[in-house]
Amino acid sequence: MPNVAIVGATGAVGQEFLKILAERNFPVGELRLLATKRSAGKTMVWQGREIEVQETTHDSFKGIDIALFAGGSSSTEYAPSAVKSGAVVIDNSSAYRLDPDVPLVVPEVNPEDVKWHKGIIANPNCSTIIMVVAMKPIFDLAGIKRVVVSTYQAVSGAGREGIEELEDQVRSWANGDELKNHTFPYQIAFNVIPRIDVFQEGDYTKEEWKMVKETQKIFHVDDMAITATTVRVPVLRSHSESINIETDRKVAIEEVKTALQNAQGVIVVDNPAEDQYPMPWFSSDSDEVYVGRIRQDFSIEKGINLWVVGDQIRKGAATNAVQIAELLL
Repeated sequence: MPNVAIVGATGAVGQEFLKILAERNFPVGELRLLATKRSAGKTMVWQGREIEVQETTHDSFKGIDIALFAGGSSSTEYAPSAVKSGAVVIDNSSAYRLDPDVPLVVPEVNPEDVKWHKGIIANPNCSTIIMVVAMKPIFDLAGIKRVVVSTYQAVSGAGREGIEELEDQVRSWANGDELKNHTFPYQIAFNVIPRIDVFQEGDYTKEEWKMVKETQKIFHVDDMAITATTVRVPVLRSHSESINIETDRKVAIEEVKTALQNAQGVIVVDNPAEDQYPMPWFSSDSDEVYVGRIRQDFSIEKGINLWVVGDQIRKGAATNAVQIAELLL
């Protein structure tokens, strides 16, 4: 059984790693929990075992087969040391995603890319993962020429601090107190913020460019036309996306629905007559990507509209990484 290390074990994604390894019965020999100096010495319980959290150092990976990195600056600092020690790193940060020597993998979309890793495999951005799982059956069915995506991203995408800030602001509002913000640039309660991460080239944010460039890399189509607008909304968990797709060949909407219904990792919830469609409230704590509001875009000849929802901590982060580890086994 492989020895597994989790770097960032005490954070939101790290804790989700623990939950998912147990749920999926992932075979684990030794489990090494690593975090910052501040968290070292804490104990965490997993599968009846009490495990002490250790400080992450360059020597933390001796004897480790798979190192799951929860994200953040620890990846650039410690991933090379983990690889030198003989571990395969599955990294949840953005550090290696666009490196041409590092596969960027979503198991339902491009599992074969795992084969050419050189010690590091990157986990895509959460919004990208949710989008490409829904895109894949349509890409296989009819090809994809252009994508326009607008996201409605939950506060948990900013970690535990994001969740706490929304909860604190709602409590303050109910009590008539002043609303304070630290994690987000503006109040997030009862508001939407059309900026996630820093502004970059062309006044697109880093999050928007991630969705463009990562999707092109995952599908191995460098000239796929993609444009994104990413928005933070006052939802605790699960990201939603409005996706407009222009296909290469014209397909009937029933063909699209059938392809999505038969796709791995997708659940279709699409019954307008019964007022049924995906929502964050019902997709939270689930590993599937939910697709609904599937309809023709009548403004162009080969257009399709989708509404897509997925739990960005699970499928958008931890579950996808554990699925990559399963591919390695």
